[in-house]
Amino acid sequence: MNSFINFNGVQFTYPAIPGDIDENGNQITAKPVFYNFTAELPAGFVNLIGPNASGKSTFMLLAAGRLLPEIGTVHLFGKNTVQFTEESKNKYASFIYQNMEFESTEPVYQLLSYVYKNGFFSGNEQPVCNAYNNLQTEITDIFELQPVLNHKLTALSKGEIQRVLLAFSMLYGSRSIFMDEPLFAMEQYQKEKALAYIKAYSTAKQIPIYLSMHELELTRRFADLVLLFYPDRNIDLGTVDEVLTQEALEKAYGVPLALLKDAETLTRKNLVEEAESLRC
Repeated sequence: MNSFINFNGVQFTYPAIPGDIDENGNQITAKPVFYNFTAELPAGFVNLIGPNASGKSTFMLLAAGRLLPEIGTVHLFGKNTVQFTEESKNKYASFIYQNMEFESTEPVYQLLSYVYKNGFFSGNEQPVCNAYNNLQTEITDIFELQPVLNHKLTALSKGEIQRVLLAFSMLYGSRSIFMDEPLFAMEQYQKEKALAYIKAYSTAKQIPIYLSMHELELTRRFADLVLLFYPDRNIDLGTVDEVLTQEALEKAYGVPLALLKDAETLTRKNLVEEAESLRC
């Protein structure tokens, strides 16, 4: 496998939060998220899984050049992320996450067209499927955006916003895409439809996509490769069969596999309930 992301001796710590003090009145300082972390990771459609606070989000922010290491280096496509300008950072990687906020008052259809025409595809890219005549039409249909095209982002539900964010990232045309919990608040069938298309898009366009999510069953069904994060910041990389073993999952999450499956079901149920409660 050819490496696409290279971490070399990386250390990263989030800054202390002013006013965050312990019981003795002393400032609480954070521990490093990564310490002397080295890894070579391949291009492709890669799913990140692991417990909360295991470093998945920080890993992707560092890989995409949105955070810079205190010590060590991160290379993306062979380029040191420290050297990224604002334009080159966006050229090399798009980054989306749940609950992104926008101040735009333009309707969705105008924003989609703007992103497509002013991104690196320049409004001219072939669709993934032959059934469509252009990429924007295809993505609008796949992510079920027709009903909200004339709506402002502030009028959308959480699930609708996530689908618009997915569309933005795939219309922009960066050389790679990093997605942190992008399926948040989407209905189950929409998650499955989205993952099938994202995987096909990654393959057709040869655009590496790293995507984190909690749903183990969806990871088993759609992932080409899996990055499993452990609480000690070690990671396993491999195919679904190689990585998602009972032993590895129980070590990563610290609970028996049966309980982990129950927790996943409850989490999915809570997400659906939250999404419904947020609808106007």
